[in-house]
Amino acid sequence: MAVSNFSPAASDENSASWSLSNLEMDSEDSKREGHRATVLAIETSCDETAVAVVRGRDVLSSIVSSQIEIHREYGGVVPEVASREHVGAMGEAIARALLASELGWDGIDAIAATCAPGLVGALMVGITAAKTLAMVHSKPFVGVHHLEVHIYASYLSDPDLQPPFLCLLVSGGHTSYVHVRAPGDYVILGKTRDDAAGEAFDKVARLLDLGYPGGPVIDRLTCSGNKQAFSLPEGRISLPEGGYHRYDASFSGLKTAVLRLTDRLKAEALETGGDVPVADVAASFQATVVRALVKRAIACVEDYGLKTVVVGGGVAANSELRSQLQIAAENHNFRVLFPPMKYCTDNAAMIACAAVDNFERGLRSPLTIGARSKLSITDVAELYQ
Repeated sequence: MAVSNFSPAASDENSASWSLSNLEMDSEDSKREGHRATVLAIETSCDETAVAVVRGRDVLSSIVSSQIEIHREYGGVVPEVASREHVGAMGEAIARALLASELGWDGIDAIAATCAPGLVGALMVGITAAKTLAMVHSKPFVGVHHLEVHIYASYLSDPDLQPPFLCLLVSGGHTSYVHVRAPGDYVILGKTRDDAAGEAFDKVARLLDLGYPGGPVIDRLTCSGNKQAFSLPEGRISLPEGGYHRYDASFSGLKTAVLRLTDRLKAEALETGGDVPVADVAASFQATVVRALVKRAIACVEDYGLKTVVVGGGVAANSELRSQLQIAAENHNFRVLFPPMKYCTDNAAMIACAAVDNFERGLRSPLTIGARSKLSITDVAELYQ
C-alpha cells in the first residue's frame, strides 16, 4: 500500500494520506469527564481507515488514512480496492491512535467498530480488527451504526447537546431527516426517494468533467458562478391525494435536468465556439439542492416543535448549506449545529463518541455480529444483545 509520510495535518488531496488529531483535555474537562468511559473505535465503512480514542466526549486521538487519491482515477469508490487498502492501513492506524492518546490497553474500557451500513468487505476489515482487539485484551465489544454516529459528531463540538432535536443527515449515501427523541430512539420523518444529496453532487460533477469527489469541487467552483443562471427542479414528491410530501425529496430528476442542460450547453458551445458556463451550472445545481434541503428542515422543525437542528454527514461541510441553514435558523427561531469540518467526513472519533454513550447505557454487541450493508437507523437496537 502506498502511504505518504505521516504529517500532523493532511488534506483529502493526499493519496492514502494520514491525519492525526491529539486534543489535550484541560484540568476542568479532566475533572468533569474523569468518570466517563474510554473507547477505542475503528471506522472502515467506505474508503477511510480511521481509528480514534475518545473519553466521554473528549477526543484523545483521531487517525484517518484517506484513499481519495487512489479512487479518484476510477471516478468513485471501488469496494474491493477499498477493502484491500483497509487491510494494509489497519495495523499502523491502531498503533498511531493508541500512541497519540498516551494510554495503554489498561486505559481502554471497550473496543468499538462500525458494523452497518456500509460496504460489506470494508466493514468486515474493521469489525475483524476490533473483535480481535476485544478478545486479546479482554474488552467488551460495541458495534456501532454508521448513521447514528453522524448524529454524535455534533456532540464532539457541543458536549451539552441533548435530545430532542432534528438531525439533517446528508451524505454521499444517505439523506434523511431524523427526529432524535432520545439516545437510540430515532424516527425518520423524511428522506430521499432515490439519489442521496452527496451522490447527486458526485454525479453532476462527473457530467461537468470536474472529477471526484464532486461535492468539494462544486462548492469551490460556485464562488465564481451565478446560482440564478439556470432554473432547475427541486424534486418534489407528489402525494396520491394531491399536493407534495413536506419532508421527502428526490434528486434523480435534478440530476437528469442537469444532464439535459449540459448537453444543450455543450451543443451551443460547439456551434458558437464559446465555452460551457460550468461555474453557473454548478452554482445553480448547488443552490437547488440546498434550497430543497433547507425547506424540508424548516417544515420538520415547525411541525414537530423542535428548537435545534443538527447537521451530519459529508455534505454538512458545504458552505452554501451552512449559510442558508444559519439564515433559516435566524428567521424561524431555531438553533443549528454543524460538526467541525474534520468530523463531517468519515472518522472514528464520532464512532467512539457514540460507543461511549451506548457502552455507558449497558449496551454490548456479541462477537458473532457481522457486517450489514443496510440497516435502518430505527433498527439500531439490533446491533446489541
